[in-house]
Amino acid sequence: MGLQAGLLGLLALVIAGKCTYNPEPDQRWMLPPGWVSLGRVDPEEELSLTFALKQQNLERLSELVQAVSDPSSPQYGKYLTLEDVAELIQPSPLTLLTVQKWLSAAGARNCDSVTTQDFLTCWLSVRQAELLLPGAEFHRYVGGPTKTHVIRSPHPYQLPQALAPHVDFVAGLHRFPPSSPRQRPEPQQVGTVSLHFGVTPSVLRQRYNLTAKDVGSGTTNNSQACAQFLEQYFHNSDLTEFMRLFGGSFTHQASVAKVVGKQGRGRAGIEASLDVEYLMSAGANISTWVYSSPGRHEAQEPFLQWLLLLSNESSLPHVHTVSYGDDEDSLSSIYIQRVNTEFMKAAARGLTLLFASGDTGAGCWSVSGRHKFRPSFPASSPYVTTVGGTSFKNPFLITDEVVDYISGGGFSNVFPRPSYQEEAVAQFLKSSSHLPPSSYFNASGRAYPDVAALSDGYWVVSNMVPIPWVSGTSASTPVFGGILSLINEHRILNGRAPLGFLNPRLYQQHGTGLFDVTHGCHESCLNEEVEGQGFCSGPGWDPVTGWGTPNFPALLKTLLNP
Repeated sequence: MGLQAGLLGLLALVIAGKCTYNPEPDQRWMLPPGWVSLGRVDPEEELSLTFALKQQNLERLSELVQAVSDPSSPQYGKYLTLEDVAELIQPSPLTLLTVQKWLSAAGARNCDSVTTQDFLTCWLSVRQAELLLPGAEFHRYVGGPTKTHVIRSPHPYQLPQALAPHVDFVAGLHRFPPSSPRQRPEPQQVGTVSLHFGVTPSVLRQRYNLTAKDVGSGTTNNSQACAQFLEQYFHNSDLTEFMRLFGGSFTHQASVAKVVGKQGRGRAGIEASLDVEYLMSAGANISTWVYSSPGRHEAQEPFLQWLLLLSNESSLPHVHTVSYGDDEDSLSSIYIQRVNTEFMKAAARGLTLLFASGDTGAGCWSVSGRHKFRPSFPASSPYVTTVGGTSFKNPFLITDEVVDYISGGGFSNVFPRPSYQEEAVAQFLKSSSHLPPSSYFNASGRAYPDVAALSDGYWVVSNMVPIPWVSGTSASTPVFGGILSLINEHRILNGRAPLGFLNPRLYQQHGTGLFDVTHGCHESCLNEEVEGQGFCSGPGWDPVTGWGTPNFPALLKTLLNP
């Protein structure tokens, strides 16, 4: 009777067309630089929209993540299956029925759900979508480095008030694909590649104490993945050439094991080549997947489509490295909170998610005429491990590392400081002699990054050309991910579970197994008050390089047991 009453009430509201609300009132609309409108989309054109349905038992999910990720817990390493997660958080029967009836009445068709039932992707004509979502007006835009086409609405959308308990948001209306985080150099003519000027796999292996034997065994079900959302593609021929030039001293796999999504036939992107080449050379001889702009349709958000894939696949790689980020303030609160829940779901399943900390230091923006630092998301999520960047003290020698001034870091304005980092962050705030003015950052927020690796001066092969001096935390992230995959290899061979969500353990061990980076500051606002300087590194954890960079033998010893 309750279901019937709820549906009758909902249908009455829809028919009346009254009592609507905006689920994302704080979602900022701004056409990114380099994008232009091509005008309204034809009303009969088909588009695909994704509806994020309200989940249940999120407090219990949070407790379970803590239990399976904390080495002092008896449940440590006893991860949930995808089916366990689905049973816990799937929407209520009332939510499922209400939303399905609402969409069906609007003419939505070919609706696909995921295993966890908390996302629904449906096809509608533009005319139907604009009637379903009052206020929305679909335009086609083109922009970005690869002249990508997307369909978005420059105006906010409304939902019937009766859907407020059932829908978090509708994806594919406002958020644009992110731009590449840092300008890459143009390919240069290189006379010889035998010079050791610049970072290569052998330089990384020497710095982080990896021997020729520190590779995957080829006998386990261990795997790793990188995800790309920039409409960029890697070419296997580039990977082959990269390994021919730089991979001769260690056993490695010749090709990517699995591509999920669309692999374009155009020119390879430097960013995509970088991710694959360094994940597969740091995590050498380990099966590697690539998520390549998965689920692309003009009205879809590739990053969200990747999250849907995680919610729909029972068997996934243990380590995922992602070089995606947006300004926290550019995203609606409901979107950020929901994506954070998706990271919790991954952590409960024992997946290690590594995100680049960004390439703009502490960031900077002006609020009511006052400058503040600008945190990045998902780097600021408390349920991912965030990787910052370093440089060699002497760029031509394998020496100690210092801060790479572009290394993203700071304090979230959305998420409070998680308990696992309470002690480390409090110690930094108390002991740092170079703190910026307190008005620039939220000292009680989730602080990041958690760790770091070299991010400056990499060699990459793209379109069969060796390219030097490629930089950014999109380089350090796959390197750290590959090293964690090697540790997972040892754990699996010893009958242990994979590392899973690393942060609680990382902070409990106070950076054991990592090289502490204690010199340098990153960039921030160019004004008289801070003069371009953000936070500075120091002994222990800091919001520039986290706990530091990997020392493989020591890190393996620290993380091997239990």
